[in-house]
Amino acid sequence: MNRDDYRRAVDALPFSTDFQERTEALVRQQAQSKKECIVMKKRGLVRAVAIAAAVALFTVSAYAASRWLSPAQVAEQHRDPMLAQAFESEDAIRLDQSVQTENFCVTLAGLVSGENLSSWTSQADQARTYAVMILESLDGTPLNREDFPLTDYTFTPLVADFTPWSVNNWTLGAGVSLLEQDGVLYYLLDTRSVEMFADHTVYLAFYQGTAPDRDTFTMAEDGTISFVNGFEGPRALFTLPLDAGKADPAAVERFMDESGFDREWFTTVQPDDGETHDVQMIETETKDGLHVGILPGEKDSSGSQS
Repeated sequence: MNRDDYRRAVDALPFSTDFQERTEALVRQQAQSKKECIVMKKRGLVRAVAIAAAVALFTVSAYAASRWLSPAQVAEQHRDPMLAQAFESEDAIRLDQSVQTENFCVTLAGLVSGENLSSWTSQADQARTYAVMILESLDGTPLNREDFPLTDYTFTPLVADFTPWSVNNWTLGAGVSLLEQDGVLYYLLDTRSVEMFADHTVYLAFYQGTAPDRDTFTMAEDGTISFVNGFEGPRALFTLPLDAGKADPAAVERFMDESGFDREWFTTVQPDDGETHDVQMIETETKDGLHVGILPGEKDSSGSQS
């Protein structure tokens, strides 16, 4: 069993309220019986030590798995019980994949896709993907959301075989909200469903910067996407374990036609007026103190126009 499978297994366990106390008591009991273990046969001693070590490891792992808010809890913090329930459903994908970058740990906690999953957006009747990413410091320094504004840091889908500037938050009509709790930052992505691209490699990228460009990403001849060599700043690129059977090539073609992009190496948006416009993310703050990233001209969760 790998680390991710182990953490998912721990998450699924129902812990009693006195679990930590009872586990610590068991470890102390193992320590007190050390003399007894020494006179045992070598094989028995090794087994006893292994059991004590496993108990200690289990305690630490259980703590690590529970110290973050779960995706459902993040949705609850956004006062979105529908989405919280969706994150707890069988259709949700729990990942807990982590990348260490600079002095940070970036963790993709989980995602869920479907229709009518959220009351937070007016587009809930469309197929949407929701994902939660966690950012924390490696040295335990509390992070402040004012130091990581949504206008300076991006959490976006990317798709292999499509340039990063043709498939991303801006073309997918996505929004990102930022929640801070106990010195940890939680990013909640709400985007047009990425399952239509499931027959391609689909990524979720986090990096310091705004709209994807050739200074940030490169696409190889086989269509795979990666950060350019020498790119500086916190960054992570996760690959999503999507079901290829949910791909919808016809929907992808409609999306490409609607967006006005193709697979060429565009770096700017060319609207119908023929003028070149910079692509920017506007950061707003809701009445609940949540920071939300929206595209110019779109409505935020309260229905106000930017």
